[in-house]
Amino acid sequence: MNVTDRTEQLGEWYRSWSGSSEELQMVAGDASFRRYFRVPHEGTSLILCDAPPETEKNAEFVALAKGLAAAGLRVPTVLQADIEQGFLALEDLGDQTLLPLLQADSVDQYYAQALDLLENLALADLDNFSLEVYDRSLLGREMDLFPEWFCQSLLGLECDQIASDLYTALRTLLCDRALAQTQVVVHRDFHARNLMVLSDNSLATIDFQDAVLGPLSYDPVSLLKDCYVRWPDYRVKKWVLAYREGLQSKGVAVPSADDFLMDFHFMGLQRHIKVLGIFARLYLRDGKPAYLGDLPRVIAYVRRGLATYPEVQALADFARWFGEVVLPAAQQQSWFHDSD
Repeated sequence: MNVTDRTEQLGEWYRSWSGSSEELQMVAGDASFRRYFRVPHEGTSLILCDAPPETEKNAEFVALAKGLAAAGLRVPTVLQADIEQGFLALEDLGDQTLLPLLQADSVDQYYAQALDLLENLALADLDNFSLEVYDRSLLGREMDLFPEWFCQSLLGLECDQIASDLYTALRTLLCDRALAQTQVVVHRDFHARNLMVLSDNSLATIDFQDAVLGPLSYDPVSLLKDCYVRWPDYRVKKWVLAYREGLQSKGVAVPSADDFLMDFHFMGLQRHIKVLGIFARLYLRDGKPAYLGDLPRVIAYVRRGLATYPEVQALADFARWFGEVVLPAAQQQSWFHDSD
């Protein structure tokens, strides 16, 4: 079914249960195949989501909205849902995402709020969720997007046996470290584009349908090493340690500060290596070129992450190959620029 037909069906679905004849106004799309529309409703407005059932996790979204709300996170209320057709009616949280509000003098306040939400998530009652486990297979499959989509498909690199061995050693190290962490509810895409700033300046989160049971450090990495904005290392370290202290004060078992930071940085490498593959795939497969503009920032994250623990052999070896082979190929691309 084409996009026009689905839009018409979404409108008919809304009118069938609301009795309204209001027209839909498209407001957004995202990295998936979901599309969002705003429509007036009973003196206010609501958001209609077109989420094709063959690609989107609609039942999971509805269930997770309840579980996250019970854990103390502000999420959009699901007002109506047709899982079979892939149509959802959601509470309208407005248009203000966190990203454009992040400035040097405001980021501490907003990140403190966001980290409070993540502390709640780390303490969430797992009985309220039915989650896929972020196991070695899933962690590894995500990382494998890097050689397939970023190195080979986007940059045109052929990965020889040496490169494959270096990548495998890094992949094993990062997966081992992730699996050794305390496992909690993980939003999996908790960053400034998926945090909404409400009229009272509080934060709500969206786009949580891919949540899993996974490593404690994953969501803080998504927030503090955001693929769409970068902060000085000293500020990131301060926020990470504040998050650790917050967890500790609430009775969560956490490792030493040094080990917590290492978990965080290794998790960041896993995520950013994966994201290089995801952004390349969004461009090449899904026709979304805007993500190319974020690749230099993610490359910078990878390079900094590889250099953080030079005494770790798997990092040092992969860093050398990345700097000698991958980086020069990326620098030849029209989208590349140096990123601080």
